[in-house]
Amino acid sequence: MFVSEWVHRVPGAGRGRALDAAMGRGRHALLLASAGFRTFGVDRDLQSVATAISTGAASGLTIRGWCADLTSHPLPRDWFDLIVVARYLQRDLCPALARALAPGGVLLYETFTEAQRAKGRGPTSPHHLLKPGELREQFPGLEVAFYEETLEPDALARLAARRPVDK
Repeated sequence: MFVSEWVHRVPGAGRGRALDAAMGRGRHALLLASAGFRTFGVDRDLQSVATAISTGAASGLTIRGWCADLTSHPLPRDWFDLIVVARYLQRDLCPALARALAPGGVLLYETFTEAQRAKGRGPTSPHHLLKPGELREQFPGLEVAFYEETLEPDALARLAARRPVDK
């Protein structure tokens, strides 16, 4: 819901380039493509990438997907008008995500916080859970438009942030 609420607020909707990082089966990639973005998606799982591409094609949408580990296959710099990361955390990717945003580009990021452990479902490893306030700290060069942490129905941190336009 967070991503769908913000996608249409992003400059470039209908013409810009968008990335669904750690896209899984492409739920957000499909949303981005239907909003008119030239949509790219990346995931480590080849079957998930193939599913996203074929689901898009069946709906008349183009998703340019690739299978890669972004720690060894870097993202292009200054390229995406919108990057979406949902329910995935790999802290060492945060600087690369920020660099991949074009000037004025927007990052939408939503993932679990440590409070999720109390729910008895979802991730439990500290590697996959954010500390309070941590998501905002992972992107110091971006201008935060929106930030929240929720407890219900899941414990999530949500960030909408923009890369400043270079002067």
